[in-house]
Amino acid sequence: MSFSRLRLLVLSLRDLIPATTPVIVIALLLIVGAFWLLDPTPPKRLVMATGAEQSAYEVLGRRYRDALAPFGIEVELRASAGSAENLASLQSAGSGVDVAFVQGGTYRPPPGEHDPHDLDLASLGSLFYEPVWLFYREDSAKRLLKKPRLESITELKGWRMNAGAPGSGVKVLAEELLELNALPPQELQLSHLANTPAVVELLEARSDAMLFVSAPHSPLIQMLLQTPGIRLFSFSQAQAYARKLPYLSAVTLPRGVVDLSRDLPGEDVQLIAPTATLVAREGLHPALVQLLMQAAGRIHGEPGWFAHSGEFPNATATDLPLSGEAARYLKNGAPWLQRYLPFWVSNLVDRMWVALLSIVAVLIPLSRLVPPLYEFRVRSRVFRWYARLREVEDALERGDVDREELLQQLNDVEARAAHITLPLSYADELYALRQHIDLVRSKLRNAAPATTAA
Repeated sequence: MSFSRLRLLVLSLRDLIPATTPVIVIALLLIVGAFWLLDPTPPKRLVMATGAEQSAYEVLGRRYRDALAPFGIEVELRASAGSAENLASLQSAGSGVDVAFVQGGTYRPPPGEHDPHDLDLASLGSLFYEPVWLFYREDSAKRLLKKPRLESITELKGWRMNAGAPGSGVKVLAEELLELNALPPQELQLSHLANTPAVVELLEARSDAMLFVSAPHSPLIQMLLQTPGIRLFSFSQAQAYARKLPYLSAVTLPRGVVDLSRDLPGEDVQLIAPTATLVAREGLHPALVQLLMQAAGRIHGEPGWFAHSGEFPNATATDLPLSGEAARYLKNGAPWLQRYLPFWVSNLVDRMWVALLSIVAVLIPLSRLVPPLYEFRVRSRVFRWYARLREVEDALERGDVDREELLQQLNDVEARAAHITLPLSYADELYALRQHIDLVRSKLRNAAPATTAA
């Protein structure tokens, strides 16, 4: 490419950039406004309330923390007494808790309030069954019942039993179970210790029974299932409990599932189980909800003692409204862009594409202003000299300016016009200017004799 052509190209760009600047500025303002409004970039820190030490919630919290770490999300795990305290922390604006594990049935609407939407909380779906484990000492059954097995909750009358720590969902559930069996709490020697000290009390025979609500992978559950002299109560009326309390499901602990070689348990055990849910504040960033749902799919989607592969997470048995982002994941899975792009890029596109399409729809009409602006800017470099030509003509008609001075002005216009550079598509404008300069010069010369004769 020759130097002259390159120079013309640079000059064309010099004119084009100012012509497109208004459209570019409007586009940038719209993009910045959409970015600020949609907030596609999630925060880097998340506070998750779990549960007591060595509980299933604590174990799961660590798995969620490890699942989100590769995405640059720092998950702070906050221990608690259990489900009821977790729910209270979510409802407290100053707690700082963003998401928490909550046992099904923990939420109880106050009298006269029936709309859980007023809580500004959202469920991220049911994660797993949390069976109700009623462990008791075999020697206590022999001593108090004169038989090796506890067959009904009504037989617990007079027993020393731990029924969940204050702030846990176990305590709430225990009260409901005793009420269904017409067994007043006053007729038992109830204690409300945390899980670990309660297990110690049971193993050292300072209590006769304890009620757990936990996933089977809790270390304490695993230990008690394999401890000689400790029996697991079988809810023979599991279906009836599930009908009475809708948040409960009847599940079966299969024979030998704990240890096939030792045949533990030695028979199928009927249990009742609420489902654990992940509850978040309504304002939790959608990208974080998406990451939590993907982690839930990996953690809880595998087959277990009570669930088939892919059964969890799901949208059933949730006390609170399901999050829109969670419902989207449960219906469609992870966004397809994540198969090809890093999470942050796919999240940005996924969150912004509607806004970007809207911006493009606005910019298309505005872009029609660019050609007229470009044309005006290019032609204005020629048209402004027509004003000087008009001044020379006007002075010639008035006759109040010397002809030599007018010729000098005309020569000055011609000299300046010779240095005007235009794109090739507008070269005719420059040649027209030169012709008009010659026309005015001819008119000026022809008018000179007439002026002298006068």
